[in-house]
Amino acid sequence: MAIKSYEEMNELEIDILKEIGSIGGGNAATALSSMLSAKVNMSLPGVEILGFNEALDHLGDPEELVAAIFVEMSGELSGIMLFVLTKEFSDEILFRMLGKADSDFLALDEIDSSVLIEIGNIVISSYITAMASLTGVNVELSVPQLALNMLGGIMSVPIAMMGQHSDRIMMITGEFKIDGKALNSNMLLLPDVESLNVLMKKLGVE
Repeated sequence: MAIKSYEEMNELEIDILKEIGSIGGGNAATALSSMLSAKVNMSLPGVEILGFNEALDHLGDPEELVAAIFVEMSGELSGIMLFVLTKEFSDEILFRMLGKADSDFLALDEIDSSVLIEIGNIVISSYITAMASLTGVNVELSVPQLALNMLGGIMSVPIAMMGQHSDRIMMITGEFKIDGKALNSNMLLLPDVESLNVLMKKLGVE
């Protein structure tokens, strides 16, 4: 039977998304390890279906300044993906890539922004590659965009774009460990409901 909303997903279907998250996280860790010349591991991800307010509570203080890399999916799947970077995560990346310590989020230059976009693009693409390898779906991604805003402002993007499909957000959570330093990773994955059904059909779950 077709899924009509995120809330209808059963345990098997969520487990499948966890597997995609696990493979995607592993792919991302390998790519980041090469880019940062560091040992990078990814913890076993969790997949949660949360209301927008619950997701915001889970992510942290709505007034916390964060960076987010945003892409739109098209092709056989439609929807959006949003990778949220805390200041701690961004500082670690900018220090390792550019030697900058404690960068001012509100004064990032073009090179800083390009580095964060590239990191976000690598992580997002790793999840999409995992999804494609497991299901055979063809997914195209828009040019990634960087947003710097308070967390509450960042979360208004998926609400505005996907609210007509569901009042729920699919969140893949975990930790990247860069040379042993744990940094929270939060990926918001919002395929529309039709795309969820395409994924499950490809995997033989109907």
